[in-house]
Amino acid sequence: MFNIVLVEPKIPQNTGTIGRLCVNLGATLHLIKPIGFDIDDKAVKRAGLDYWRKLDLVVWESFEAFLAEHPISTQTHMATTKTEQLYFDADFKRGDYILFGSETRGIDESVLLAHPKQCITIPMGGEGRSLNLGVSVGIVAYEALRQNYTGFEKITIANQLKEQTCH
Repeated sequence: MFNIVLVEPKIPQNTGTIGRLCVNLGATLHLIKPIGFDIDDKAVKRAGLDYWRKLDLVVWESFEAFLAEHPISTQTHMATTKTEQLYFDADFKRGDYILFGSETRGIDESVLLAHPKQCITIPMGGEGRSLNLGVSVGIVAYEALRQNYTGFEKITIANQLKEQTCH
């Protein structure tokens, strides 16, 4: 469906929650090192519950290695507070890469400046400066799903019907 990319994540609970979200969306989770914790960490697995073993996970050694395989293009969306382009105005397609920076630094500003059309933001009130990473991923990922829901809906309903039992 989509590719959720976490650039140098620092908080295991956020990554576990995002992993669970990816399983439910049928999305691939890409983690870019350095990661601020061991991905076998109990906190990651606890937040991801039993979903972690079902996760389509790719771990990259560096942001440069990721970009060598997946250069920034029209299929790339970078979440940042440093743009005025709103996420719900973005045109998401299946297979897109949606990048989120670390909880402490975001995506490197030089990358954002080099690709301003790929930057998206979530509007916030004047009192806050950012949202929790897991919340941000959920907001943007479900907008991407909303824009591409028809095929996803058929797959989800078919799977649910298979799993239902008669009482």
